[in-house]
Amino acid sequence: MTEHDDDLETRAPEARAAAQEAALNAQLSRLGMEQVGLSGLARLPVLRKADLVERQRALPPFGGLHVGEISHVFQSPGPIYEPGGAARDWWRFGRFVHACGIGAGDIVQNCFSYHLTPAGTMFENAARAVGAVVLPAGTGQTELQARAAADIGTTAYAGTPDYLKVIIEAADAAGLTLRIGKSAVSGGALFPSLREWYAERGIACLQCYGTADLGHVAYESAPGSGMIVDEGVIVEIVTPGTGDPVAEGEVGEVVVTVLNPDYPLVRFATGDLSAVQPGTSSCGRTNMRIRGLDGPGGPDDQDQGHVRPARAGGGTGQAAGRRAGAGDRRARRRGGHDARAAGGRCGARGSRGRGAVGAEAARQGRGGGGAAAGRRGDRGHADLRVRAHPAGRAQGALPQRCALFGEAPGASPGRDHHDSRTRLHEASPSRPRAGTFHPSGGPLCSGEPAARSAALIRRTRPSRSLPMEYGIFGLIVLIIDLYAIYQVLTSGASTASKAVWTIAILLLPVLGAIAWLLFGPRGGKAHV
Repeated sequence: MTEHDDDLETRAPEARAAAQEAALNAQLSRLGMEQVGLSGLARLPVLRKADLVERQRALPPFGGLHVGEISHVFQSPGPIYEPGGAARDWWRFGRFVHACGIGAGDIVQNCFSYHLTPAGTMFENAARAVGAVVLPAGTGQTELQARAAADIGTTAYAGTPDYLKVIIEAADAAGLTLRIGKSAVSGGALFPSLREWYAERGIACLQCYGTADLGHVAYESAPGSGMIVDEGVIVEIVTPGTGDPVAEGEVGEVVVTVLNPDYPLVRFATGDLSAVQPGTSSCGRTNMRIRGLDGPGGPDDQDQGHVRPARAGGGTGQAAGRRAGAGDRRARRRGGHDARAAGGRCGARGSRGRGAVGAEAARQGRGGGGAAAGRRGDRGHADLRVRAHPAGRAQGALPQRCALFGEAPGASPGRDHHDSRTRLHEASPSRPRAGTFHPSGGPLCSGEPAARSAALIRRTRPSRSLPMEYGIFGLIVLIIDLYAIYQVLTSGASTASKAVWTIAILLLPVLGAIAWLLFGPRGGKAHV
């Protein structure tokens, strides 16, 4: 197995720029736009998720955008509909999977969601591109997953960062031996402690960044080395909410142009904050690198299926907050009401347990609608976009969103949101975010983790109020009692006998009601 996926990864910057310019002009031609080349790219309008939602509502399913040869249609929160293809490495995640050391001879247990959101299909497409065999495990049924991994000899894992730990612990409890030594993760926070836990067990763990709309955007080739931009996209770092490029090294919003001729997206705003990382990777790949993402930066950022890692670089958060604050003010002048509208649309997705992350984003004022980002945090991913919790953003960690594509991973800390039953795991290491497919949601996750997780069920105080049918029955009993008392009182029995029978008749229904309240069925309502 070669170190690099192909020669494109190590080509000279000049050759890459020339190839990107030709591909960009071809994309613009497909869209009927002026061919401006790389130098004029910044003058083109930014396409935001809120815009895409409105366009798709007006012109379903893809908003009138050019779509070539496709084989799938997926849905992410919004809703937003994304096309998918069956061609080799259509979403380009094969580069990331190859960087993880996965190839021919490996069996990949793919635990991303296959339901509606594209995460599962994306990683299956990538694994097949590198010649690996796929176990399409999806989400849930942890014990069966552990048994399957042991029986077939799974050697690699693809899914949210913490679910592999859950599978390993289930295997240990069942006395099973696993052979998993490689993991390609996204859609949740990969905390340094969790990566160390895997390393102690001989498992190499890398993560990537992508979305349901864009596919693969950037990836790790080594822990803590930044994220190398994919060869099939052009990444810009712009002032949040404006689309104006920032100086190299400064924090701004990630805007991506996809060079896939089947679904060309030009200047698509992700709502994520990052910065260009100086230099090139020590692995020999020569494309630009970006730091780990730092949360929402655009005015209409929607959690709809991303894959993001946790940010790398201790000072990025404060700088991002300052720049995002300025972008927020500009975004409000340009129509910041879009942020509130986006938040409302996303709110329909329901709470996914991400309030803490959203509140932190709002507190730091991270760009275009910080307060809206906080509100959106309450609603929660398997979009697939997954943002890392601030507590996990240490040097070298990558950003992560869980809705990799719509997975629904927004479980509470310690919850095995992949299991079909509602249960708690004391040792669960992290809290995945739902929404983005951040194989780092977003993108692939949405769902799952899109793992889309099981909700905690709490029972309210049992209700003992009698339903209507019991009230009617009680009225009938009362009428019978009154008639019985009348018969007793008008009988020829002694006064003492009449008193005893009257008291007995009155007590019988009372005792029956008391017995029903004490030993009868108890009502209650289950709330999710």
